[in-house]
Amino acid sequence: MKRADPRADPLAAQAAAWIVRLTGDDAAERARAHAGFAAWKAADPRHAAAAAGMERLLGQVDALRGHAGGSTRPARAALATMPARRARAKRAGAAVALALAALALPAWLSLHAWPPAYLLADVRAGAGQWHSRTLPDGSRITLHGASAVNLHFDERRRTLELVRGDILVEVAKDPGRPFVVDTPQGSIRALGTRFTVARGEQATVLSMLESRVAVRSAAGTQAKAEAEVKAEVIVGAGQRVAIDAAGVHAPEPIDPAAIDDAWRLHQLVVSDRPLGEVLEQLNRHRRGQIRYDPARLNGVRVSAVLPLDDTDRALRLLQASFPQLRVYTLTPWLVLVDTKTD
Repeated sequence: MKRADPRADPLAAQAAAWIVRLTGDDAAERARAHAGFAAWKAADPRHAAAAAGMERLLGQVDALRGHAGGSTRPARAALATMPARRARAKRAGAAVALALAALALPAWLSLHAWPPAYLLADVRAGAGQWHSRTLPDGSRITLHGASAVNLHFDERRRTLELVRGDILVEVAKDPGRPFVVDTPQGSIRALGTRFTVARGEQATVLSMLESRVAVRSAAGTQAKAEAEVKAEVIVGAGQRVAIDAAGVHAPEPIDPAAIDDAWRLHQLVVSDRPLGEVLEQLNRHRRGQIRYDPARLNGVRVSAVLPLDDTDRALRLLQASFPQLRVYTLTPWLVLVDTKTD
């Protein structure tokens, strides 16, 4: 199975060469390039489609390079490596700029991938890592893929604050101290149990593997004590609930054994989920970044089992299932995902 790569696509390579000329520093060269580029696009509908895709990707790279230093030359240089290595001496300056950007881009991506709250967390797992920890009370947690938690343990409480990502929790019994997992969307109080929690930007997803928990939305935690009890939703083994600004949603059935296997085998198991959500999960298991335009991927939903320890293979599997996807590996730190134009 081959990865979609502009270097293996003659049309994409030709489009990249034209874009480099169109964005050159020499005004006369740009003027000549505009006339030739228009003729090239008119010669074949496939040329226009390839040009549109590359122009869109160039815009994404330019935006990233802008954060890295403000120059558009590194972005053009990255695309310039796609066609044959002609006029190498002429582009020596662009090659130097690309080398500088290659140093700056990982740093910029790292700042966005590792926010201070993650870096300062009590327990965390790096990109692509799986980390297990036995807590002071004997409970055990497992984190993966750029996940992080803060611990708030004392003689009266056992609270985990899920700062980012996904955790698997195995709770040790302690009747005198409730075990609670907090996220911005709500809280999960264990009743002697085993479960997973995934924190997203807008919602928290709880998947119950054993026993039960009491779930309350963030809105419910603001109410009076007696109202809070009424607001709790009991979730049992084999159920999954989402918690967001609207509250605790109705439970959905899940297969606990399949989730156990996914954690044990380091897999991502998704059923009818948006492609953007899947790419975001894969993002947390790469040292670089997968960049995409959510609007371009709108409507694509995924049901799959993907390897989290090999995100390149996961991307190839997605492309095999969705031939309209194009995956461009520009550097080890940056992969762009787009869709083919009609």
